[in-house]
Amino acid sequence: MNGAKISVATEDGKPVAEATTDAQGRWDVQVEDPGRYKVTLDLGSLPQNAEARGGTNVRTLSVHEGNCSTALFPLQPKGGEGQDQGQESTDNSAFWTRAAQLTFEGFNLGLIIALAALGLSLIYGTTGLTNFAHGELVTLGAILAYGFNAGMGLNLIPAAAIAVIVAGLLGYLQDRFFWGQLRRRGTGIIAMMIISIGVALFLRYLFLIVFGGQTEAYTQYNAQPGVQLGPISAAPKNFVAMGIELVVLVIVGIALLRTRTGKAARAVADNPALASSSGINVDRVVRIIWTMGGAIAALAGIMLGLSQNLKYTMGQEMLLLIFAGVTLGGLGTAFGALIGSLVVGLFIQVSTLWVPPELKSVGALAVLIIVLLVRPQGILGRRERIG
Repeated sequence: MNGAKISVATEDGKPVAEATTDAQGRWDVQVEDPGRYKVTLDLGSLPQNAEARGGTNVRTLSVHEGNCSTALFPLQPKGGEGQDQGQESTDNSAFWTRAAQLTFEGFNLGLIIALAALGLSLIYGTTGLTNFAHGELVTLGAILAYGFNAGMGLNLIPAAAIAVIVAGLLGYLQDRFFWGQLRRRGTGIIAMMIISIGVALFLRYLFLIVFGGQTEAYTQYNAQPGVQLGPISAAPKNFVAMGIELVVLVIVGIALLRTRTGKAARAVADNPALASSSGINVDRVVRIIWTMGGAIAALAGIMLGLSQNLKYTMGQEMLLLIFAGVTLGGLGTAFGALIGSLVVGLFIQVSTLWVPPELKSVGALAVLIIVLLVRPQGILGRRERIG
């Protein structure tokens, strides 16, 4: 219907924007920040013979970064019968449409978490180090890509490729001149974990000095019209990003299973001393893992930057979800990190069907606790004898 007035406000009632429907009854409002918004149909703008079905003219939507949400206001002739049945049918349709959208977004988030968690899990598996600075490696990748993209004027695709290579080199240098030196000096795992917290703080505030406290976006692919696939609406970049993430995860998985280096890495993860006595250069394998972990974490940061704006704390905010994915899947297992991360991503997004977005991480962490109570080693982890 043409000419109906729509107003959008934040959940606490602060006005955001207004719109008027076109001849097909469509309208569009752009909001700056993700969150929950109230959408109100002005009943006074409807024709005299029309009314909102069920008498409901307010919808509350959850808007997520880089995606759009839909509010439907079914109309009917005044005095029409079957209002309750029609409203119930419409509400059910809107619920399942939103569920499908959130499931897609959960897979998207889960794949990003899986990329970051994969590197963390491999590093833990080969060295035993729980690296609290891994979130900063995610941020590093996003900032490096932004520097090559916005700072040097490169297109985002070559800028991202260079950023991944540089981050991989920095991962190698970390182990070559820092973590490897600590291992040779006999530094304990607990001490190294505490050191990683200090490294995380150092890098975080270094990013703040270099990058600043503001949010930024890449110069390409940051504003794309949504593509509708059935009940799912997403920007084209999201589909491309998910394809890249899946390809990288599959390639790394095959490399771990089929290549000599992958088999050596699994041997080191199982028993470093036995691997060394079998002629495997443990230090070389660990440096390859650090190189790969830094590169994959950088790619995860770039993909995260595509789905939301860049900021110096983006890796820190994701670190808890990374640990949840790794722990849920099984510490030190690459495929466990993938499965655990997908479960975490799905529960985070889908849980907003029933809980406020501010509490969306609670569902994922609740699943983590429940699974670990039943299976302490995680989904694909192995039981270990203690003592």
